[in-house]
Amino acid sequence: MTEFLIRRFVPDPDNTADPAVRTAYGNLASITGILCNLLLALGKLAVGLVFGSIAIVADALNNFSDASSSVISLLGFKLASKPADDDHPYGHARYEYLAGLAVAVMVLLIGVELAQSSVGKILDPTPVAFSLVTVGVLAGSILGKLWLAAFNRTVGGRIRSATLIAAAADSRNDVISTSAVLAAMVLSHLTHLELDGWMGLGVAVFILYSGVNLVRDTLDPLLGAAPDAALTQHIHDRVMAAPGVLGVHDLIVHDYGPGRQFASLHVEMAAEADVLESHDVIDNIERAFWEEDRLHVVIHYDPIVTGDEAVSDLRAWLGREVKTIDPVLSVHDLRIVPGRTHTNLIFDCVTPPDFAMSDLEVKQAIKRLVQQRDPSYFCVINMEHSFAAIPHEN
Repeated sequence: MTEFLIRRFVPDPDNTADPAVRTAYGNLASITGILCNLLLALGKLAVGLVFGSIAIVADALNNFSDASSSVISLLGFKLASKPADDDHPYGHARYEYLAGLAVAVMVLLIGVELAQSSVGKILDPTPVAFSLVTVGVLAGSILGKLWLAAFNRTVGGRIRSATLIAAAADSRNDVISTSAVLAAMVLSHLTHLELDGWMGLGVAVFILYSGVNLVRDTLDPLLGAAPDAALTQHIHDRVMAAPGVLGVHDLIVHDYGPGRQFASLHVEMAAEADVLESHDVIDNIERAFWEEDRLHVVIHYDPIVTGDEAVSDLRAWLGREVKTIDPVLSVHDLRIVPGRTHTNLIFDCVTPPDFAMSDLEVKQAIKRLVQQRDPSYFCVINMEHSFAAIPHEN
């Protein structure tokens, strides 16, 4: 069914890098969520009111909320598809992140409301009428929500949408909550114990826990989370595969929403090579990223001396030695300036965020290593802090 809907309503479904295709996926998932949740909500509401189950009524209200969440998702995808303008030159794709956050907040609100209703039912229990009709409605709801969760997870994974992943998690929560309601009704019928309120409270706690995690996950990209490791590895591998590239460092990825990512990095190339040829290689790399990944990349050219064997040996030695201090450390842009009394080694050293050692401690540790090799060496170290976890070549 999922593939049939995608083929029927999404043009060119494999081209997920195209913003128009992404919007079509989002619209399909949102409209499907609205229709499914409205049907489930109406069925549960009727059964819950007839047979007097607060848990079933609460579950129906949860489905109404899910339909509202799908409306928010639909609006988010619509706003995110707006083109860039003078006030927003990077586009409006972050609206999708905001829509995901709104869905997560609604999950939390439903959890709070369900907890309040359940506590009231515990304090003032009333019997819940058992009916095969009720069992059938709840069982059908479970099957419907299982499909909707799988549908949103498939579509969300295909276009890497935090909003749809949140919707999939919400549908999974509904499967658990409805199963709990059904179990409570059956157990109450068999044991004559009023479990409706207690089961509702347990479901509310689970929904609240899930909602907190969803809020955290949807806030991360808005707060500037680290880029995905697979993306940084892909950037590194693609750049290093280009002819003449000797090293990659200083990668920065800015995320302005799905399909609106910008990256900048430095590449090391032989200083002895033809400058125009090196520039042409860099242009080709940037163009390939845009055409194949829809990723805006700006590359800075760092020429390094490769014809001097002494410099090359020292660069390789220094790259190995700093990793004895900590494997995450790396160095680049080494220059050697000889003098009458001493020789300056000028280079950059990169540390990750929240590194245990201070910049001063790192400098002192490197200087001790270098002094052991040659007391005439004097280190001039520029400390840098990485913004992306990517392998560094020295």
